[in-house]
Amino acid sequence: MEITVGSWVALSLVFVSILVRWAWRALDWVWFKPKRLERCLRVQGLKGNSYRLLYGDMKENSILLKQAKSKPMNLSSSHDIAPRLIPIVEQTVKTYGKNSFVWIGPIPRVNIMNPEDIKAVFTNLDDFQKPALNPFFKMLITGVASYEGEKWAKHRRIINPTFHVEKLKRMLPAFHQSCNEMITEWKNSVSKQGSSCELDVWPSLQNLTADVISRTTFGSSYHEGKKIFELLKEQKRYTIQTLQSVYIPGWRFLPTKMNKRLEQIDKEIKGTWEEQNVGMCTEDVIGECKLFYYAGQETTSVLLVWTMVLLGQNQNWQDRARQEVLQVFGSNKPDVDGLNHLKVVTMILLEVLRLYPALVVLFRTTHKKTQLENSHYQLESKSGYLHCSFTVTRNCGVTMQTSSSRREAKLVVALILQHFTFELSPSYAHAPSAPMIQPQYGAPIILQRR
Repeated sequence: MEITVGSWVALSLVFVSILVRWAWRALDWVWFKPKRLERCLRVQGLKGNSYRLLYGDMKENSILLKQAKSKPMNLSSSHDIAPRLIPIVEQTVKTYGKNSFVWIGPIPRVNIMNPEDIKAVFTNLDDFQKPALNPFFKMLITGVASYEGEKWAKHRRIINPTFHVEKLKRMLPAFHQSCNEMITEWKNSVSKQGSSCELDVWPSLQNLTADVISRTTFGSSYHEGKKIFELLKEQKRYTIQTLQSVYIPGWRFLPTKMNKRLEQIDKEIKGTWEEQNVGMCTEDVIGECKLFYYAGQETTSVLLVWTMVLLGQNQNWQDRARQEVLQVFGSNKPDVDGLNHLKVVTMILLEVLRLYPALVVLFRTTHKKTQLENSHYQLESKSGYLHCSFTVTRNCGVTMQTSSSRREAKLVVALILQHFTFELSPSYAHAPSAPMIQPQYGAPIILQRR
């Protein structure tokens, strides 16, 4: 009996010690560590709201986002889209200055806007690494975009040949096929209405870029791969909901309706692909495929839709771009060599990327005390780092886009200019929305056949 009692006491002590340790870690995570980091940041002259238990600035951010999305902005007066996309950062910078920070839950994100500091962050890969992904976000995108070190190098080495110039040239017929199908649909719509018609081009451009990805990467068409795209869209919608609230470790394991649906979507997507061994495990291959589908399709469709919006608004530049396209190609199919001679079109695409980059923010995190030489800030371990991509692109001329996406975009723009003139519809409402900078209410354009 004494042994039994002694064992029970010992087990109770072990259980209590584990419980106390768990409670301490939780308390440290939600309060003591954030307050330590806040003191460290303030000592260095950085300013921001005081930390609020667990949520930080997330509640205020949700309110500001809801207000921003409640009405469109004036396209003619400004392209300043920051207040709509990341209002908490915009408000913090206005209140406290550029040397400031915001709270993403219990994690402080330092606003780094100095071009030299940003350059240092993206070149010093050992000190500034990609943060660990929210488990919900991992379901949506992994791949080379989220890896570090040897794994990143291995995947980059395997994938790089896909974007070689000669391989891209061989993809051109697939590009043409997808583009011609869209152009034909638009022509039919115009013919039904007479000399011109109003058309929301945003869904068409999304389907186009999805079709191009399917044909060039997997040898199928958009219609054959439609199930994958629909699943990814649904997965993205749920993921965005989770990113707009504080992530609590272990929450994804609870049998909520959303968690069960996300798990089901993940299984369906994984079951869709049967891959051969190409130097990566099946899970890694699926991650890269999802990255191709999501990031490749989204970034190009976003670039194209804002190009049409801005050219629809600025008829002078549309005319200049069309004159260049007709001078280089006439009525012939655009080819790779000719696309490289489109200087005006290239300038337009780069300006669109500067004003409407595909991504709102990019994150990096520190895993040890790290010095920013230019600003003389010392960032504590895992204090976080927030980089506003629209700020960088406007101030530094940096464009967050791959050359292959711009090559594809030039082809689509050239074909559209060959066959149509267009202008913004009076019903167009300018409302860029995050996370990818997309038109919240679509992009109604008045098309007219040439």
